[in-house]
Amino acid sequence: MSKSNQPEPLTGQALLDKVKDLGNLSKEEKARECGYYTQTKNGVERVNMMKFLNALIDAEGIELDSTSTGQGRGGRSASYRISVQSNHNLLIGSAYTKKMGLEPGDEFEITLGRKHIHLRQLGEDEEE
Repeated sequence: MSKSNQPEPLTGQALLDKVKDLGNLSKEEKARECGYYTQTKNGVERVNMMKFLNALIDAEGIELDSTSTGQGRGGRSASYRISVQSNHNLLIGSAYTKKMGLEPGDEFEITLGRKHIHLRQLGEDEEE
């Protein structure tokens, strides 16, 4: 199909179906058959593998870019549960400290109950 007016590349489910049908072809041949190529002025076809692979990722619904609006790299969302680590420590993650606006050096008083632990932030006026 060496036409100058090439069709739009396949996307979404149509792309996934076509790739499945072309199971025995190479990656480059699949990309070309799905419309991911261009023709140079000299009539040479160039397969655009990056656009093809990105379209496959999008069609599969895989989210590679962080959709987080805050700063940072995304990460996990807060589950409001933690587990005792193998060294018997409890680690409170940054999701919680950021949500509370805590800064390095902020201090807390720990109160132990029968089955609970309370943390109370110490204010500047409460320090000794």
